[in-house]
Amino acid sequence: MTTVFRASIALFLLIAAQHCLAVTSIPVDDSYTPSERFYRYKKQDPSLEWPALTFAAGQQVFFDRRYKAIDKRELHLDLFKPAPEKNNEQIIVMIHGGGWRSGQRSHLYAMANQLAQRGYTLVVPEFRLSLEAPYPAAMQDVNDVLQWLKQNAGEYAIDPGKIAVLGGSSGGHMASLLAYAGPSQVFGKSDVRVNALIDLDGVLNLDHERPNPQSPLQAWLGSDMEQSPELWRQAAPTSHLSKTSPATLVISSGQPRFTMGHKQVEETLKGFGIPYQYHAFPEVIHTYWLFDPYLSQTVDIIDGFLRNLGKNR
Repeated sequence: MTTVFRASIALFLLIAAQHCLAVTSIPVDDSYTPSERFYRYKKQDPSLEWPALTFAAGQQVFFDRRYKAIDKRELHLDLFKPAPEKNNEQIIVMIHGGGWRSGQRSHLYAMANQLAQRGYTLVVPEFRLSLEAPYPAAMQDVNDVLQWLKQNAGEYAIDPGKIAVLGGSSGGHMASLLAYAGPSQVFGKSDVRVNALIDLDGVLNLDHERPNPQSPLQAWLGSDMEQSPELWRQAAPTSHLSKTSPATLVISSGQPRFTMGHKQVEETLKGFGIPYQYHAFPEVIHTYWLFDPYLSQTVDIIDGFLRNLGKNR
């Protein structure tokens, strides 16, 4: 990690700490962290390595930009921008995982940094988790990120017509729901259509879910499927597939339960002539995008998908 990047991270953490002291306390579940996952998964996969964070000349990072305020509660995002000569003008909004109740945007910094070095602009937001506010609060938040990007496109030199959404695990579910359902205004004003969806091990169909008081999804939605079938249908990405859905890339850990519904998505999108790609690792760890060697491989797959998409349009 370079001195410049280390200093930037330190400044961001200082700002975040000052912010936390200035607002009403927020319930936090810190049980899901990259460290916890690394030491758990390292036992079953000795090849795991922490990704290196190197900051290339010309890159920029804009930390802690406020995109939304709810009373005294502020929500922030970070932008990772490539060196100007490498900028391909594609923006990717990245939604972290953590069972809808845990996780932090910093978990995606390593991937954001690698993608920035490929020419992408990455937007990594925080959003309200289930301990703070149930569905649809988090979806309204990430929808508002898209609106903020459109409103601030000039300041950050971005094209709001080239925004993709990406998410891992529960973040993959949220990204899919935003991409497919967002245009229907179900999560608030929506005049920004994403041009691509990248789902990393996020469920797409909720039909397999059964009532379970321990289910983090059920806790986020506030009821089980039998009590609120319409709510669950609304929260299922596959319920919102249409001929205007964006090009989609699904990257699976190879564990089928995490990408339930991907075959339905493939069949529907291909029927509409919408680009779709599915890649499955040979049953690796669930949060593969956090660590090498899988992180770098995932970045290669994402980069190839988006570049091919750009060539065909």
